[in-house]
Amino acid sequence: MQQTRGVVVAVTLVTLLTGVPTALASDPVRSAVDAQVAFNPGGGDVHCGDTLTQHTKLTHDLDCPATAPFALRVAGDGIVLDLGGHTVRRTGPEPLSSRGILVEANSMVRNGTVRGFFIGIVSQPGTGQLRLHKLALLGNGFAVVNRSSTRFLITECFVSGNGTGLTGEVEMSSGSFDVRASVFTHNEHAAFLYYHSLDVLDSIFTSNGDVFNCVDGNVRFRSSTLAWNTAVGGSQADLVGPLFCSELRFENTLIANNAALATTLEWQPLKLSMINSWVVSNGTGLQAAIETVYIDGNTFFDNAGGLTLSDRPAYVPYPLIGIVRGNQFLSNDGDGLRVPEPNTPTLIRNVALHNTGFGIYAPAAFDGGGNVARDNGAGNCVGIHCAPY
Repeated sequence: MQQTRGVVVAVTLVTLLTGVPTALASDPVRSAVDAQVAFNPGGGDVHCGDTLTQHTKLTHDLDCPATAPFALRVAGDGIVLDLGGHTVRRTGPEPLSSRGILVEANSMVRNGTVRGFFIGIVSQPGTGQLRLHKLALLGNGFAVVNRSSTRFLITECFVSGNGTGLTGEVEMSSGSFDVRASVFTHNEHAAFLYYHSLDVLDSIFTSNGDVFNCVDGNVRFRSSTLAWNTAVGGSQADLVGPLFCSELRFENTLIANNAALATTLEWQPLKLSMINSWVVSNGTGLQAAIETVYIDGNTFFDNAGGLTLSDRPAYVPYPLIGIVRGNQFLSNDGDGLRVPEPNTPTLIRNVALHNTGFGIYAPAAFDGGGNVARDNGAGNCVGIHCAPY
C-alpha cells in the first residue's frame, strides 16, 4: 500500500469536492433560514424549562440543570427559535432524562450551540417538519433524536463529540434526515438509522467512529467527503425479522483514508449504487453482499483490497445482478474487482491495472465488452475477456 501517495490524491479530491457554502447558495430552500420574523420582545427573559409558543431569540446563554425535563420546549406551530449565537448547555451530572430542546410542532431552531445533554434536540409526536440551521451540537449523548415521523432538514450545522449524531427511537418513529452543507466529526456514530432515510449533500464526515449504521431505511451521499473515519458504515441483513437496509447510494463522493469501509465484514443492503465516486487509500477493500448493483464511473485506488460483490445472505440465495461499468481499479491489494460464482452482473468497459491479485475475477459474470486489464499480480481477467489496452 502506498498510503502517502493516497493521502495526496485524497487531499486533492477533497479540495475539488468541498465547496460547501457555494453549493448551498443555489438551494431553493435557503431563503427560509434567515427569514425576518417578529421575535418575542421578552426573549431576553427566557429561562430554563420555559415553553415557547412565539418566535423567540435568546439574548444570553442558558445553563440548565440536568434534573429538569428539558431546557426549552417549542410548542407553537411555525415557531422560529433563534439562539442568537448563544449556548444552551447542561449543568451537573448527565442523567438519561436530560433534554436540551424538545420540539412538539413544525418549527426551526437556528444560530447557536446545544451542548452536553443526553439528547440535544428531540422531535416529539406531531412534529412533521423541523429545520436545524447553523447549530453546533456538541458533546451530547444523542445530538438529534426523531421520536415521530419528522422530516428533518439540517443545514450548515457542526455535529461533534456526540455518542450518536442522528437517530430515531427504535420501532417507534420513522421519517427522514436531509443533511446539507454540514460537518460531522469525532462522533462515535454519525448516523444510526431505524426506519429512517438519510440524504446527505455537500457535507463532510471525518474522524468519526463510523459514518452510518443502516438497520432499516436507506442512505444516500451526494458530493460529500467521508474521510479518516474508523469505519464508513454498516448494514446487516435481518434473516429472521422485518428489518433491512434498502439501498446504499454514493454519488460524486470521496471515500478516503478510512481505517475500514464496513463496521463488520461487509455491507448487506438490498441494493448498492455508486456513481462517479472515489474510493482511495482505505484500510480495507469494499465487500458488499447484495441483490442488485449499479456501479458506474468510479475509481478504486490504493486500497487494502478492491471491490468484492457477492449475493446477499438469504434462506434461498439467488445470484447478484446489475451493472458494473466504466470503473477503474488501480493499485489495490488483492483483486481489483472480485465477483465470485454464482453471481452474474454485467461488466462493461472497466479498467484494472497494477492490482496485486487478479485485475478482474468474475467467473460467472456477463461480459459486456470493452474491459481492460494489465500488470496485475495474479493475472488479468478470469471469466471475461480483457484487452491489455
